[in-house]
Amino acid sequence: LQKELLKYKQEARNLQGIKDALQQRLIQQDAAVLQLKQELLRANMDKEELHNQNVDLQRKVEERNRLLAEYKKELCQKDRHLQQHQAKLDEMLRQLSEASYQQVDLERELEHKEALLAHCMKREAEE
Repeated sequence: LQKELLKYKQEARNLQGIKDALQQRLIQQDAAVLQLKQELLRANMDKEELHNQNVDLQRKVEERNRLLAEYKKELCQKDRHLQQHQAKLDEMLRQLSEASYQQVDLERELEHKEALLAHCMKREAEE
């Protein structure tokens, strides 16, 4: 019985050692699981923050695209007005040029008539 008791005590000590080792391993695994859960939580929070930043950036891009479209529209309108004013300016310059030619023609005609008048007056004075 003594031998058997000693054998069972030895077996109990072995089992207790195995149990302690398993409990220690379980504690380490629980700590590792807890650390992984914390890392997962941080990763999820980072992911959510990145998602929010992405949404914010997309909103800003859409706003800038809208503004860009408005500016392009305004620029097109201003280009159209500029083309209209350029056409009017070209027409006025053409009219000014015509008026200039007419003025030159009228000045020549006036000089010619003044010369004729002077000639007539000179002839009349001689007569």
